[in-house]
Amino acid sequence: MNWRKSTYSSGGDGDTCVEIAESDTHIAIRDSKAPTRATLSIPAPSFTAFVEGVKRHPRPGV
Repeated sequence: MNWRKSTYSSGGDGDTCVEIAESDTHIAIRDSKAPTRATLSIPAPSFTAFVEGVKRHPRPGV
């Protein structure tokens, strides 16, 4: 898989980073601090709906 770090990940020491990898049908998500631990795999349409929902209803201060 070709992992890439989220452009929204931040932290003084880079300790709050999320990485994603795309396949034809799913989006995989992992914690870049622990790349060998479990990953979360979500169907691409569901991930897209999630991201669009976050864009429409951002949480202040997060």
